[in-house]
Amino acid sequence: MQGSANLNIMIKAARKAGRSLVKDFREVENLLVSRKGAGDFVTRADMASEKIIRDELLEARPTYGFLGEETGEVAGQDPTRRWIVDPLDGTTNFLHGLPHWAVSIALEHKGQIVAGVIYDPAKDELFFAEKGAGAWMNESRIRVAPRSRVADSLYATGIPFGTSPGLPETLRDLAELMPACAGVRRFGALSLDIAYVAAGRYDGCWERSVKPWDIAAGIVIAKEAGAIVEGIYPDTNPLESNDILLAGDEQFEQFSKFFRR
Repeated sequence: MQGSANLNIMIKAARKAGRSLVKDFREVENLLVSRKGAGDFVTRADMASEKIIRDELLEARPTYGFLGEETGEVAGQDPTRRWIVDPLDGTTNFLHGLPHWAVSIALEHKGQIVAGVIYDPAKDELFFAEKGAGAWMNESRIRVAPRSRVADSLYATGIPFGTSPGLPETLRDLAELMPACAGVRRFGALSLDIAYVAAGRYDGCWERSVKPWDIAAGIVIAKEAGAIVEGIYPDTNPLESNDILLAGDEQFEQFSKFFRR
């Protein structure tokens, strides 16, 4: 797919950050680690990745705003456009040597996510989309799975850890859904959960207590792949509600009933 100039800038930044992260991942035992909270680590690699991405994006588009997980928000001269970045989604996986983590970059225009890139350097899988142009993984077009029955479907979620909010609600979600479906996975990188729904690997996913950088890129990728994406409560915007629920349109209504009690 031939993408726009902005998409190409995003892909270049994601791949450059990915190369830096892979080098540190190979020497994970030597990483310097500072602790933000129970199970929530910030590494030297994480902060270096965000700097790489920020430098690349703002060099190419110096007037755009920037929202990053580690460095926070920087207002741009252009108030209508903002980059939203998670430089390392799946930090705990990364620190434990589990090759399931990603770089996530989104472009927001007038409150709407118009382009997204999720890059998994360990597997060299690049998921990307632009509004109106479909969703892709590397050179292949991707679509949500056509399964319509919850009983046949595989889902993903995140389970809160430490003092993170939402654990009782998530446990209730699991108690409702698991007896009715083919399985639920918890792999520890929400951006990849969403990308996997877009690619048909999962049939749906949900998560509570999320941040914009966790989901921004995935929103446009999933929508362009044919998913319905909302907050857990009907007709809410995940970027504002801080939770997310998505599935293919064949089963979104019945899947959502497990959470909208």
